[in-house]
Amino acid sequence: MTGLGYTVPAVVSVLTVIGLEFTLLRTGLFRRLAYWLTMLIVLGFQVPVDGWLTKTSAPVVIYHDRDTSGVRFPLDIPVEDFLFGFALVTAVLLLWEYQRAHR
Repeated sequence: MTGLGYTVPAVVSVLTVIGLEFTLLRTGLFRRLAYWLTMLIVLGFQVPVDGWLTKTSAPVVIYHDRDTSGVRFPLDIPVEDFLFGFALVTAVLLLWEYQRAHR
């Protein structure tokens, strides 16, 4: 089955983090401009680094086509990398904000 190895966990990670925010944590992070600016900064570093690591001409990291959606943009970056990046950074920020509010 195509995409099960990397695509499904990437989508599940995003849905889990969003679900945690809206059902349990309720930090209001998604309503803050600072959060979205942070995500733009993360992308500003992720794109060149991930692009270099995953470029199809001379990859450092190799993904099996059967494990991804096959969608690569920009710079040959599998879109799943952006999903995992979003989930990771957002989860850390949500937990940070949650613990800060409950001190």
